[in-house]
Amino acid sequence: MGVIVMVKIAPSMLACDFTKMGSEIRRITQAGADWIHLDVMDGHFVPNISFGPGIIAALRNETPACFDVHLMVSRPLDFVPAMAKAGANLITFHVESESPVEETLRAIHEAGCDAGLVLKPGTPAQAVRDWLPLCEVVLVMTVEPGFGGQAFMEGMLEKIEKIKQWAPQVLLEVDGGINPQTGAMCIEKGADVLVAGTNIFRAPDAKEAIKALKQPVKA
Repeated sequence: MGVIVMVKIAPSMLACDFTKMGSEIRRITQAGADWIHLDVMDGHFVPNISFGPGIIAALRNETPACFDVHLMVSRPLDFVPAMAKAGANLITFHVESESPVEETLRAIHEAGCDAGLVLKPGTPAQAVRDWLPLCEVVLVMTVEPGFGGQAFMEGMLEKIEKIKQWAPQVLLEVDGGINPQTGAMCIEKGADVLVAGTNIFRAPDAKEAIKALKQPVKA
């Protein structure tokens, strides 16, 4: 018999009803979310603007779940203190950003948070290899970052597998076009955390949607 692997589910607040963020975050926590994925966009690194530390701080009291803050910003180092103060547990940022990678990872740790790197679809796995000892998480984007509801890129599966082979101790997170089918493909390649937005927030039953993504897989 194989080992049972249980993946963590991190619903992306980008897909929620922004007019009801407090009740939405309570709803998905009650439905079984492990982490809450919070995409912070500056309108410069990606062509969209979402929300900042003020919103995150306001939501912090609504759930005990891990706040997984994904910085899609040009200068993530500048955002670290505010995000940590707002209640982030984990802060990830893009290896393609303008901030020095090692300095930013160390600043996140010094702020009391776990740290991780993110790769856009066009960025090779090799770009994060040197920094893996400083990461608790690596997030592989399986769509172009900036907007929800995009189609999963199967070509990213090889990247997931490669990074997991290099650093089995690092949590491998996947974001973009995740549903039970694409999620199972990612888990097979070594994914530990699945970020899902529309698949959860727009489902008739969020609890069932999370359960479908979280089904145990034999490894």
